[in-house]
Amino acid sequence: MSDVTNTKAAKTNNIGLEKNDYKGLPSTLCKGCGHDSVSARIINVAYDMGLPPHRTIKISGIGCSSKSPAYFLGRSHSFNALHGRMPSVATGAMAAHRDLLTIGISGDGDTASIGLGQFKHLLRRNVPMLYIVENNGVYGLTKGQFSATADEGQTLKYAGVNELPPIDICLEAIVGNCGFVARSFAGDPRQVETLLKAAISYKGTAVIDIISPCVTFNNHLSSTKSYPFGKDHEIQLQELSYIPHYEEITIDEYDDGTRKKVQLHDGSWITLKKLEKGHDPTDFGQAVNILQEAQSKKELITGLIYINNNYKDLHSVLGTVDQPISSLQEKDLRPSRESLEDIMAGMR
Repeated sequence: MSDVTNTKAAKTNNIGLEKNDYKGLPSTLCKGCGHDSVSARIINVAYDMGLPPHRTIKISGIGCSSKSPAYFLGRSHSFNALHGRMPSVATGAMAAHRDLLTIGISGDGDTASIGLGQFKHLLRRNVPMLYIVENNGVYGLTKGQFSATADEGQTLKYAGVNELPPIDICLEAIVGNCGFVARSFAGDPRQVETLLKAAISYKGTAVIDIISPCVTFNNHLSSTKSYPFGKDHEIQLQELSYIPHYEEITIDEYDDGTRKKVQLHDGSWITLKKLEKGHDPTDFGQAVNILQEAQSKKELITGLIYINNNYKDLHSVLGTVDQPISSLQEKDLRPSRESLEDIMAGMR
């Protein structure tokens, strides 16, 4: 009687790829960082939707969030741009490669501070791409300064008290004529994955602002035995610190229209409010009012806030050909001598 080895065949999706085919390098971010949860959600969604990794472009700027593309879709194209300049690179990439899926990963500093102008012009052009903002309210990569989305009155161990009102990325996106605007929380995987699938299917710029708590720089102590006190009174020869292990913050499913209080690692709380079932995401005024009302109550609205399918995308505005520009031959791109002479004659 021959030996029979029971080996379970690896599960594959509709294009024959395994889940591992959508993974990237091991993460170097802090344990428990919400950014890693977002990467895991992208991996799941790409696998479920059967996205070909080699037909995907990942683009980022600078910051903890902008390291994330290294941790998912390892077989795709990738470009790490300058701080705040990811939108320009994404615009160029999509102008030349309209047949590829572009996933932009940014942070609240990369988008709402140095990159706010570029972000706004990306929205004006309606560049067809998924634009994810991993929003934690701090500059985690440069030791925890306030970002432009930090709450007024928020206290950080190095930066003190923030006296400035926050920039609401979803509100900025809506008034910038973005046709798909959503917000979620990194610890709500089901909602994040649903929104990602919808955003990938949208023709135009789809912005998802994902609240992703920083496990390191939102922790602060007032004791003289605390790290902040020691930082202020010691003379360091090197920058040495230890970042303890934190579990990822997750939440249970909660009903539409209800609120959920979530405690962060530093003991502070945020309040999430899931959109009402009767919310009309095609109503511009209603979307703006909901965000402004939530801001006054210090709540974070989650779900699909606004969608408009009538905006023309970049290729419709420019009238580009259906074939990707990157694949055209020189003879197709170079004007003929006759056409140049006609242009010159028209300028005389």
